[in-house]
Amino acid sequence: MDGDWYPHKGGWLEVICGSMFSGKTEELIRRLRRAQIAKQKVVVFKPRIDDRYDAESIVSHNQLQISSIVIDKSEDILQHAIFAQVVGIDEVQFLDEGIVEIAQKLADSGKRVIIAGLDKDYRGKPFLPMPSLMAMAEYVTKLLAICVRCGAPANYTQRLTRSDKLVEVGASEIYEARCRHCFEPPSKNDE
Repeated sequence: MDGDWYPHKGGWLEVICGSMFSGKTEELIRRLRRAQIAKQKVVVFKPRIDDRYDAESIVSHNQLQISSIVIDKSEDILQHAIFAQVVGIDEVQFLDEGIVEIAQKLADSGKRVIIAGLDKDYRGKPFLPMPSLMAMAEYVTKLLAICVRCGAPANYTQRLTRSDKLVEVGASEIYEARCRHCFEPPSKNDE
């Protein structure tokens, strides 16, 4: 299922996941633009912490962008999504666990909810709240990058700097895509 055809009119949840540099934001923007072309009311959100390319727009690594509302916590979404038919949320791994209930509430109210985010952190472990969102979703799209070391499909995000912080916002200066064989999880001392 490519996220463009749906057999029902009620609300639903779509999750786009994968490692960094797999095209998650690009796919999110593609789906949101198609909804705009169909003259649907679209509202887009991003966490304030993600200011890598632009403070207010969602921007992919290849510079595609779409305007968004910057939020500090998941409950901020509800006040802005009242009249929307389609709700897009990027970098959902940076939001609090409340996003799971918010996404469910939005979908239950008849909205198409499209969420993009990392499914694993730099340690190769599930990145909350993605596992819960994936379990609730009607559609899950897992994208793969290309391993910078060997060219195989990459499903991991390799952190290139030493840091024990779970969240360290950055792009190619801090992270690269790696396959399962080239991925080097941090030692216990680095976690």
